[in-house]
Amino acid sequence: MCTPFREVMLALALVLATLMPGLSPALAQEAPADSAAAAAAVPIALPNVMDVRVTATPERARLVIDLAAKTEFALVSLDNPNRLAIDVRAATFSVPEPVGTPAGGGMIEQYAVEQAGPDRVRTTLTLTGPAQVQQAYVLDPFEDQPARLVVDIIPATAAEFATNVARDLVASNSVPTAAASTPAGGSELPLATRPLVVIDPGHGGIDSGAEAVGGAKEKDIVLAFSLKLQQLLIASGRFDVALTREDDSFLKLEERVALARANKADIFISIHADSFQQPDIRGASVYIRDENATDVLDKLLAESENKSDIIAGFAAPQMAPEVVDILLDLMRREMRQLSYTLAEDVVRQLEPSVTMRRFPVRQADFFVLQAPDVPSILVELGFLSNADDIANLMQGDWQDRTAEALARGISAYFDNLAKPE
Repeated sequence: MCTPFREVMLALALVLATLMPGLSPALAQEAPADSAAAAAAVPIALPNVMDVRVTATPERARLVIDLAAKTEFALVSLDNPNRLAIDVRAATFSVPEPVGTPAGGGMIEQYAVEQAGPDRVRTTLTLTGPAQVQQAYVLDPFEDQPARLVVDIIPATAAEFATNVARDLVASNSVPTAAASTPAGGSELPLATRPLVVIDPGHGGIDSGAEAVGGAKEKDIVLAFSLKLQQLLIASGRFDVALTREDDSFLKLEERVALARANKADIFISIHADSFQQPDIRGASVYIRDENATDVLDKLLAESENKSDIIAGFAAPQMAPEVVDILLDLMRREMRQLSYTLAEDVVRQLEPSVTMRRFPVRQADFFVLQAPDVPSILVELGFLSNADDIANLMQGDWQDRTAEALARGISAYFDNLAKPE
């Protein structure tokens, strides 16, 4: 959604580099005199498939393929027997166990990895019943984590599966024979077809966040809520959705931001449920980043969240060159406006469904909202220091209603972006 803005920023970086030759902006790199000829002269190095993991239950399954570098992929449905074949453009594979059975059984009977051509590695999933791909996306490498293809699979009816098989067969017959990366019976798919929403369940691991009198922990509440929200967004068919954590693990604040930026997220939503020494304060709110907090409570909440990373040993990066400062300032202005629009759309959907704080769109200096190129909001679901909020946060119906409203707000944001100005 924000690609045109990123292109403008890159062009501006090149202009600034020309006007300010004494500076060396990290964003501006000089292209070769004949870049097309240079590209043609250099063969494309295809990555290695490093590992393949399959987890399955009767309700859903997930395939994760570790890659030495980001690459293209394609998916196809096959029958007799029912299978899903996933090709990645890769020259080799070094998977420790190329044939296996997922633990727990479920939707996948077995899987096998093979070199299906000189430039493609195929993973074939043999199904126990009709199934379909719910979403598939590629994650960039991050710190010590390799690039990854993630494929989520859900049950399908026999009619749905048969339709997918027929569709893929037609697509296969329309692909030229030179397209060696195409799976048998399928066609190549683009890497990015839908907006990527990154949901950040706050806290985790050694950092429990706020805790209610009865022992309920913020980290558990927001993870359960984030998983609900993820499923709603995926079920809409409009978004690819990734979580910064899917279990009780600890991530530094800058790691959460870096995950969203590295994967070029279209929006970043951090989910929290805090506490305050005044038990009468309650209600949900939505924050965008601003160095000047809306009020004293907002400042205290932001300092509380940021403190967890100070304790973990986070050190702020050194100052960037002057030209990068200029670019970051321009980008942050644009992202702040988009973040405010996202917050308004979310609040507009939340207000009829849940109790909100007065002036629900608020500002605070939360570290996780600092990405200069990703619209970001932080949603406070309520306060674990308030009895009414605790009762709501622990209630399945309230969680469902709130997650549905938040999902509608996200959809409204993208709908509004798509409208002509």
